[in-house]
Amino acid sequence: MNRRTKTLALCALLTALALGLSYVERLIPLGLLIPLPGIKLGLANVVTLFALCFLGLGPAFAVLIARCFLGSLFAGSLSGLVFSLTGGLLAMVVMAAARKGGRLSVYGVSVCGAAAHNLGQICAAMAVMKTPAVISYLPALLVTAVFAGALTGAAAAGVFRAAQSSGFAQAWGRETNGKQGGAT
Repeated sequence: MNRRTKTLALCALLTALALGLSYVERLIPLGLLIPLPGIKLGLANVVTLFALCFLGLGPAFAVLIARCFLGSLFAGSLSGLVFSLTGGLLAMVVMAAARKGGRLSVYGVSVCGAAAHNLGQICAAMAVMKTPAVISYLPALLVTAVFAGALTGAAAAGVFRAAQSSGFAQAWGRETNGKQGGAT
């Protein structure tokens, strides 16, 4: 099997995993601990970080876009697609830039992605609701982004370690970088 076919198959598997994590995340009653509407851990971001670090930007974008479209289709929510895509695309751009800078660990990249995702969703909300008033919700979202991003960063770091020790990274031609906690 050639590398392109393997990458496509892995992207499909990662998309399915991200969709599963998104579904499981809906079952976590996070609203009981943090009484803010729409707060999520962002577990699917672990998959996005993995795809970004081990497969590169193109495949990571493909996984993100497929997850957003399929998640919206399964949930039957067109508005969910607008929010998910806006937040997800901004988060991907920010995480790719933060990772390329090389100064942040996977934790820092994840926190930047979580904050960018929340900012993207606020922008989408302002456009959909046609009011800038929703920006007042941003400070609370950014505070939660630090915790959610650190948590998903920790999960991603664990997945990266497992990929390294299993030989996955070497099989895909990716070398590790201790500071990143994953592939370079």
